[in-house]
Amino acid sequence: MTNSDSLADPPTFDNRVTRMLGVDIPIVQAPMGWIARSQLASAVSNAGAMGIIETSSGELDAVKEEIRKMRDLTDKPFGVNIAQAFVRDPDIVDFVVDQGVGFVTTSAGSPTAYTVPLKEAGLTVFHVVPTLRGALKAVEAGVDGLVVEGGEGGGFKNPQPVSSMVLLPLVAEKVGVPIIAAGGMVDGPTMAAAFALGAEGIQLGTRMVSAAESPVHGNWKQAIIDAAETDTVFLNRHASPALRALRTERTSALEFDTETNAFGAFGNATDLYFGGDMESAIALSGEVAGRIDTVRPVAEIVSSCAEECLAVLDRLADRYLRGDD
Repeated sequence: MTNSDSLADPPTFDNRVTRMLGVDIPIVQAPMGWIARSQLASAVSNAGAMGIIETSSGELDAVKEEIRKMRDLTDKPFGVNIAQAFVRDPDIVDFVVDQGVGFVTTSAGSPTAYTVPLKEAGLTVFHVVPTLRGALKAVEAGVDGLVVEGGEGGGFKNPQPVSSMVLLPLVAEKVGVPIIAAGGMVDGPTMAAAFALGAEGIQLGTRMVSAAESPVHGNWKQAIIDAAETDTVFLNRHASPALRALRTERTSALEFDTETNAFGAFGNATDLYFGGDMESAIALSGEVAGRIDTVRPVAEIVSSCAEECLAVLDRLADRYLRGDD
């Protein structure tokens, strides 16, 4: 890894994640439904990290158009996520392969469903896992790597969440494939912590929702900025999928409701995402909302993460490693 003196010229990293993904900085943008499209993903790729196009919206025709737009907006690598619980088209593998992308994350389903055909088509495949059991199953299925997702992250979750501080080193001890850490990742210090716990990259979700290039309404971005570290709720411990979201009247009413499936009461997503009505649906968010206080351009987010990560590692080495005198 090499340092740089300015955000305009961020540092480059060299590890298994950067080599597999073909990126300079081992940061992956989370595949958030309706949000992770060309406007945001191209900005991430152009910043030297890995932009991802989502499929969890289920709008595959729109997704195909977003991938076409990516070709016009960036000449850098980008990927696609296959969210198995929300995309039930049996031809999804052919669809992804036909788009000419080289990197896929699979999630919300079994790693045995698509890993082999995707790898046979020459793609690099990482599977998202919330438990050690899931990680071992994914490795057995032949994935190239894992996105290990702690329960403090936003979005759809395991009903029995495990924090990144516990889950990440646990998985890293048991597998040999490279790991991208998700859940609680927001800046350089958390990136350095993820590296210390065994990861070789991080995934940013809520931080990217609040980015300048994020397509969501300004009301949602402002709600993230205004949020305290306690202002998310964990819904659906009694059902699946569980959800972590910003605290609103809607989500507070669902927080201790053990009868209603919160996913079924999700609401009108587009009214929230693009109309700015914070009570019209569930505003998915991680606990890191409590650490975000500004809307920043993607390039600045990525560069500062990389710069700060290396600075933290340097400071720790200076503080705790003694040279020979």
